[in-house]
Amino acid sequence: MPSSPLARLTVRTRAALGATLVVAVALVAVGLAVVAMLRGGLAENARLHAETTAREVAAEVTDVTAGGVAGVEGLEDDEPVQVVDGAGTVLGASRPLRGRGPVADFNRPDAPEPRPATTAPSPGDDGDDGGDDDGGDGGDGGRDDSGDDDDSDEDGGADRTPSPTGSPVEVDRNSVTRTVTLPVDDDGEVTHDPGRATAVQGFSLVAVQSVTRDRVPVTVYAGASLAEQEQAVSSVTRAMLVGLPVLLVVVGGVTWLVTRSALRPVEGIRREMAAIAAGTDLSRRVPEPPSRDEVARLARTTNETLTALEASVERQRRFVADASHELRSPIASLRTQLEVAAAHPELLDLDGAVHDTVRLQSLAADLLLLARLDAGERPGGARVDLDALVREELAQRAGDRVPVALEEGSGGPVEVTGSRGQLARVLGNLLDNAQRHAVSRVRVRVGRGDGRAVLEVADDGAGVPEEERERIFQRFVRLDDARSRDDGGAGLGLAIARDVAVRHGGTLTAGRAPEGGALFTLRLPAAAPARPERPASG
Repeated sequence: MPSSPLARLTVRTRAALGATLVVAVALVAVGLAVVAMLRGGLAENARLHAETTAREVAAEVTDVTAGGVAGVEGLEDDEPVQVVDGAGTVLGASRPLRGRGPVADFNRPDAPEPRPATTAPSPGDDGDDGGDDDGGDGGDGGRDDSGDDDDSDEDGGADRTPSPTGSPVEVDRNSVTRTVTLPVDDDGEVTHDPGRATAVQGFSLVAVQSVTRDRVPVTVYAGASLAEQEQAVSSVTRAMLVGLPVLLVVVGGVTWLVTRSALRPVEGIRREMAAIAAGTDLSRRVPEPPSRDEVARLARTTNETLTALEASVERQRRFVADASHELRSPIASLRTQLEVAAAHPELLDLDGAVHDTVRLQSLAADLLLLARLDAGERPGGARVDLDALVREELAQRAGDRVPVALEEGSGGPVEVTGSRGQLARVLGNLLDNAQRHAVSRVRVRVGRGDGRAVLEVADDGAGVPEEERERIFQRFVRLDDARSRDDGGAGLGLAIARDVAVRHGGTLTAGRAPEGGALFTLRLPAAAPARPERPASG
């Protein structure tokens, strides 16, 4: 299966790309959140400003005349403000909205075309969109020398004055907010002259209901420009678009450098391992960094593995050398006897040839068993009664030079789980070793202790020195150098016994017997009690 392009990249490159991608996603998310919060905060400020203006104007609207509203200072400002009665008639407006229809109909797709204002201009208005104020006060500002009195009479201005009502008027004191767009000129001022409009600008429009002292319901519309919001959002967005790539480059570069520094010891470990593999020198070790991070633990574990591997190889080399030496002796003796017999048949030592053959066969069997144990062969799962196994073994040794006595233990069966053949081999090796070193007596006991099966083999010989009680379980180790090979064996019996014990989940230790000789104790996990068989149903 072909590898993906990402898998062909180095760890440093993947780490840098991954960190850059994560930071990019995080920065984009944070940037969007910041822009949204900034936009919302500025829009709220604009709405609050517009609402404040609308409520101030609503508080000043106390009288409605034929010319509009009177005594309202808020209509003299440059911010868009408009007062509309319940019929939708514009009663007054600030300079940016003079001459326009109701601002509530702006930007509505289903609204009619905006109609021009039908009321007189607000105080201070001379009838010109951008003209100077004449300084008139109240509602008389629209009826000066310009001749508006005649026009008002002809148009029925008195009829346009909202009629007071004596019935209670319900007023919703809550404000209503929406966003509208108004045309603006080059200076950003709202204009209703199409020729001067160069752009459109958003405004936060707030509507506040009120009632005059004559009980005339009116609605005051006030707008606040959103230009500051748009400009701030635009500035922040541009700054983020410029800074994001720079920051990502910095993050990627720093990640690359940090990863390279962190992986430098790994590269040293790889080079040293490659050199060890090429030169087969297991005494070399990889460099261990002084830090306490994962790479340092990897280096220490690698060195521990190399130490174990070196010991294993050395043990195997020594095992092969010792096995070759042990095999060479009986083979050489057997060959000599056969050559002599070929030349002089009457000199054939048949008993010696048989003895060497048996010894060679036993050594080959021991080596084969050790090889199987080293290969990790697991014992079987059969139930083995140690007490019965000991009795069978002792029955075959009835005529041995040193008698073996069975000491009564628990009195019942002591069962373990494992290979009957391997456990019999352990028992035989322990008895052979005890009989070889005993003076007059060997003792065997089978019992239980701490939930484990216990097998003890003791003799009344010289015993094993305390400092040598672990060494005797090594392969091809014999403590008595003066012992002849014919009587002493190859030194594999105890090594095999311990390996079999360990494979069965147990232990084999050496100690001092009450008789003064050696005491070998085999401890194995006791088998679980057998379930009684259910009687067959009739």
